[in-house]
Amino acid sequence: MGDLLNDFSPGLFVVQTILLLLLIVLMVKFAWKPIMNSLNEREEGIQGALDAAEKAKREMQNLQASNEKLLQEARLERESMLKEAREMKLKMIEDAKAEAQAEAGKLVANAQVAIENEKKAAIAELKTQVASLSIEIAEKVVREELSNKDKQMKLVESMLGEATLN
Repeated sequence: MGDLLNDFSPGLFVVQTILLLLLIVLMVKFAWKPIMNSLNEREEGIQGALDAAEKAKREMQNLQASNEKLLQEARLERESMLKEAREMKLKMIEDAKAEAQAEAGKLVANAQVAIENEKKAAIAELKTQVASLSIEIAEKVVREELSNKDKQMKLVESMLGEATLN
């Protein structure tokens, strides 16, 4: 303790005191009002919330009596809506079945027509291919037969012979 009194400097004490007073003045001037305003606003907000809660509590007490009536009405309306929804569901299912059957009939008829058309087209294509193949074969045979003079003469004579027989 004796050391502290020996190290005491009056100039440093005065400077520190002035700085402390200056800090207090600055805090009062710049920080005290915003802090107090903030605390007042907070207090007013809390009081407003408490008042609103009390008002809501009174309103809830007033509404409890009407809630039972509304709940009963809601139950009746729900039952009515469920009954109506069931009826609509059954009607929609029946309509969908009828539409699906009609659509299936159309699809079957269209498929039969398409199958018949494809069959005719395939037969026509097959006939065309057979005719084309027959012409190619005949052309090759005739070329082979007409490749030399002797064979040409024999072919002409055999055709003439067949023509007279018929």
